[in-house]
Amino acid sequence: MEKLLNKEVQDQLREVFNELKENVTMVLFTSENDCESCEATQGLLTEVAELSDKLSVKQYDLNSEEAKQYDITLAPSFVLLNAKGEYQGVKFNGIPAGHEINSFISALIEMSGAESEIPAEILERIQKIDKPVNIKVFVTLSCPHCPGAVQKAHKIAMLNKNVVGEMVEAQTFYDLSTKFNVSGVPKIIINDSLELVGNQPIERFLEQIESL
Repeated sequence: MEKLLNKEVQDQLREVFNELKENVTMVLFTSENDCESCEATQGLLTEVAELSDKLSVKQYDLNSEEAKQYDITLAPSFVLLNAKGEYQGVKFNGIPAGHEINSFISALIEMSGAESEIPAEILERIQKIDKPVNIKVFVTLSCPHCPGAVQKAHKIAMLNKNVVGEMVEAQTFYDLSTKFNVSGVPKIIINDSLELVGNQPIERFLEQIESL
């Protein structure tokens, strides 16, 4: 298969990956049935992993025990594990290509322990979340505002074990997009009931979560 990342992008990413502190494992789930972007997603993750000795990929079938462990129901999907092999609620459904490479790279950097600063008041609100919260962020690969929304969902997940933040590529998972009436992106669905549209500030995410 032809490389997805050209030499220029590879060189840029190598430089960015100097910021990686600890190892990160990408755990990919694919299916042999009707999975158009499985091969491309596998290719992208493999190419990215080759750019740093701190990154690695494991691959399993959608019907595996591992898929149940991480509550994976779609393919392609992958989760990130930290250096201790712990899952911190960071999930991608579909290929994070196009603009979405930004949320992917950002998640790798943060999962490695190179955390970005967050205001103390926001951190305190995130840490107070005491119930299971699922944040789905529907995106398209051509949407420049989507990565910011995905990054916020992932950030909240990394800071609170009760939260799962997932990117959902709207065109790949058309049935799910239809179910949640996704007509514009980013569309954010919290616990399958509350919704936000657009790249909202993190405070808006928290307001919705706090209203549950």
